[in-house]
Amino acid sequence: MLRRAKTATVYKEVPTDDEDENPLGNDEFSSDDNADDSWNPEAKGSGRKSVARKPAKPREPKAKKERKPKEPRPKKEPKPKVPRPKKEPKPKAERKPRAPRVPKGKKVEPPEDSRTGTEPEQTPEMMEEGAGGVDETEGVQEPVRVKDERLSFPMATGPNSSEASGSGLTSSTNQPSLLVKKEEPGEDFTFGEPVAKKQKTSATSQGRPVKQSKSLNVFGEGLHMNWDPIQVLAQKTGVEQWVCANIAQLIHEENTIPFLVRYRKEMINYMDADALREVQLALEELCALAKKCQSVIQTLKKDGVLTSELDVSLRNCRVFDELDHVYSPYKKGSKLSKARRAKQLGLEPAVLALLQTPQFLNLHAYIKPNTEGLSTYEEVAMGVEQILADMIAKDPDTLTHVRSLCDSSAVMLQSCVSKTALKEKQEQHQQQQQQQRGDQKNKIKDIDKFQLYSDFSCHIHRVQPHQTLAINRGENLKILTVKVNVPDRVKNDFCRWCVNLRWRPKGFARPEQMKILNDAIEDSYKRLILPLLCRGYRTKLTVTAEKESVAMFVRNLRQRLLVCPVRGRAILGVDPGYRHGCKLAILSPVGQILQTDVVYLHSSGSKTNEAGKVRHLMLKHSCQTVVIGNGTACRETEAFFADLIKQRFFQPLDVSYCIADEAGASIYSVSAEAVKEMPDLDPNIRSAVSIGRRVQDPLAELVKIDPKHIGIGTYQHDVSQPLLRAALDGTVQECVSFVGVDINICSETLMRHVAGLNAGRARSIAEWREKSGPFQNREQLKQVKGLGPKSFQQCAGFIRINPETAASMHSDDGPSTNKPLAKKGKGKASAPISNQPNPLDQTCIHPESYNIAMKFLSVVGGSVSQLGQADLKQRVEECVRDRGLEDLGRSLDTSPDTLQLIVDGLTQPPGFDMRQEFDLPDFKRGIVSMSDLRPGAVLTGRVTNTALFGAFVDVGVGRNGLIPNRFITAAKLPEDLRRRSLALGPGQRVEVSVIDVDHQRKRITLDLLRVLR
Repeated sequence: MLRRAKTATVYKEVPTDDEDENPLGNDEFSSDDNADDSWNPEAKGSGRKSVARKPAKPREPKAKKERKPKEPRPKKEPKPKVPRPKKEPKPKAERKPRAPRVPKGKKVEPPEDSRTGTEPEQTPEMMEEGAGGVDETEGVQEPVRVKDERLSFPMATGPNSSEASGSGLTSSTNQPSLLVKKEEPGEDFTFGEPVAKKQKTSATSQGRPVKQSKSLNVFGEGLHMNWDPIQVLAQKTGVEQWVCANIAQLIHEENTIPFLVRYRKEMINYMDADALREVQLALEELCALAKKCQSVIQTLKKDGVLTSELDVSLRNCRVFDELDHVYSPYKKGSKLSKARRAKQLGLEPAVLALLQTPQFLNLHAYIKPNTEGLSTYEEVAMGVEQILADMIAKDPDTLTHVRSLCDSSAVMLQSCVSKTALKEKQEQHQQQQQQQRGDQKNKIKDIDKFQLYSDFSCHIHRVQPHQTLAINRGENLKILTVKVNVPDRVKNDFCRWCVNLRWRPKGFARPEQMKILNDAIEDSYKRLILPLLCRGYRTKLTVTAEKESVAMFVRNLRQRLLVCPVRGRAILGVDPGYRHGCKLAILSPVGQILQTDVVYLHSSGSKTNEAGKVRHLMLKHSCQTVVIGNGTACRETEAFFADLIKQRFFQPLDVSYCIADEAGASIYSVSAEAVKEMPDLDPNIRSAVSIGRRVQDPLAELVKIDPKHIGIGTYQHDVSQPLLRAALDGTVQECVSFVGVDINICSETLMRHVAGLNAGRARSIAEWREKSGPFQNREQLKQVKGLGPKSFQQCAGFIRINPETAASMHSDDGPSTNKPLAKKGKGKASAPISNQPNPLDQTCIHPESYNIAMKFLSVVGGSVSQLGQADLKQRVEECVRDRGLEDLGRSLDTSPDTLQLIVDGLTQPPGFDMRQEFDLPDFKRGIVSMSDLRPGAVLTGRVTNTALFGAFVDVGVGRNGLIPNRFITAAKLPEDLRRRSLALGPGQRVEVSVIDVDHQRKRITLDLLRVLR
């Protein structure tokens, strides 16, 4: 303690006139660097705070010598420093440049030690001496000015440190050996400011941050939280901060995901559409959380119960569960919580006294015999316990610790058949001799469906997504009872930690007071914390399972939409049926309806006449391809056509058939869209037309149907419907945009799914097309009403204008003049737009890059009239090979990614379709049955659907087989399919072997051998 007494003596000589003057108000330094408070008096004289302590202090050599060595010397310090202020009249002028020692020479008044503590003032000098600082005999050095840096050093806290600073230097004898560390102030993110660009890391050297708008507020006007949204977004998604900042800025500017993925790759660090959508959804979730928090704050403020502490707690919440946990006691209609009732009785000071000064606490003083809740000592103690339990349950450090205890323990998810379901099952078994109602039969069947989860137990971290969704469904049907089992060891360790560390009273607590503390901790854990943990685990499992299920939907939908179209063939679409017959529709190679009919192939009458009708239709329209829906009577209809093909019944035609998924066809046939498109046809005939068109152009036909009705994925009714809807709609938009649409021939339904367009803009484009004729170039889109600059930017790159299509439509419409139309709106009318075709409009090159494309063509010596020709392709490839994309990009003042898009657009043939890289449907001429299968047989098939537990494969026996997940290993997949987002999906051809055939349950278990290309 001699060292502390010595330092206090030195501090008495520091002036106090300027103590209250803190011109900077340096509140930004966190409380963990409490030495800053002790440095302030030395820098008060200057306009800025002096944080550099390296300049020498030669005017007080004796003082430094006396401080540095051992502790007996402090007695000599007070007197030597009294005469020194008189010898230093100049320090006043040197205080402005922030000389470290100048303030000490100004005055001799003592009162500094009583306010700021003991050791901190001598710290800079001790640090210099310990680190080999300036020699004491040197002259005065020029003061060093450091603007944005400060000195920091290890601090020790304990009961001997001063109360004002909260910490002091370590008093060990090796104090001078502490090293000075130069530390930059940590970046303090605010909601209206962007994240600094320097957060870009070497791992993402190809990407580049976008210039952020200083006025950007991710949450919107008037919404603020106590955490940075970009930082939290990066933590939730695992994406780097600068990428999250770019994405937030670009989405704020109303950019679409397809546009960002294709034309802004470097700004999003080359993320794919799925990863980008995940970040977008997480950002929207944070914005929704901020809006809900603001709404809660306004409600509480209106009710008059909002306090500063409650406001901080609400704004600290980062997930909805935390927000609900804080807000639930204050909700309207809910009973007043026990803690709030106790606070209203005035027991909160007793709780604070119990934690801070328990030796002076007298709970008997709070007893009021005539007041309910305070009439006895037991009631007062109970009130204190309830307030303390509430404080413990809402303490962030406590919740973090108990979660860490759970993470290191075996927390189990358990489910069993509910008592209600068991009782109903027993009653129904007693009525087996009586006639049972249909709903009772369904109930028994439902119980049998959940047999796997009737006695289920699994570690919380090993529960599979499909198991979570199945358990949730059983719980919603009141068939299963579900609980999260947290081991008792967690409770014991938690209570011990609270009593001994976190909530330990700072003074001596009597046994009855410690009993109150122990009871409060146990009550808080059992009544508040444990339910919160269980809800958190269930919510986390559900959210993870929903994301996996939605990702499976998205993957299946994308592969279903991108199936290669069958072009140039007339097709017979068949919607099979028994009683109402098989509906037939002959479609032209471009999808026009040529003829329709109904045949009864499965009735008791003669099938020869019906087969003759089919042959007549096919010969009349030269149709060699039959598409059969996979609905009712599909197997029998397939056998009928296979038998006729085997008999060469359709000679001279070489007929083949395929099976198409007809999911959603019946719903579409009665929709307003189908009625508008085919007003004169029967709904059953419309189904046959839809089945045939699904093979001719799957994308154009399937976008007419709600993605949830296409028959992809599993548990679609058990996941968040808004999340599923947003993901599926976004996937449809990506597929339509990446494939591209010919604006002059595509339907209005297909057009509305292009990035940047919607139903209203698509309608306006269709009206413009009807009124003014076909579009000749992309610039004419600017004349469409409701299509502004931003919409044009987003959609222009995905819209194609085929010169041949435009010319043929123009000639069919007659000699109508294609006059430019002025857009209706404010301001001056725009300049007339040329009607001349631009060959670049049929490529994926964006209009904003046309100038660069023309410069590149001049470099390679080509012209736009040579698009897709072998000569131009050879020149481009040679130029890129010789100079490289990066060098060419620098010379053309563009990025390598933009130049690569230009190269692709110039070298791809006119009418290029990215779906040509995908497989065609399987066309067959024969049939096998399930009875022909034997274990070990090797078959080829096509994936029809994938679920969270495996993939379903059609091997041509009328019943899909299942490849369980355990057989879909990375070694069996091609390298380009080993990514999670590109696993097995609908449409992929596979080679499988039969593992087991269960004829009774009609189940086929398969093993994946390889993926066929």
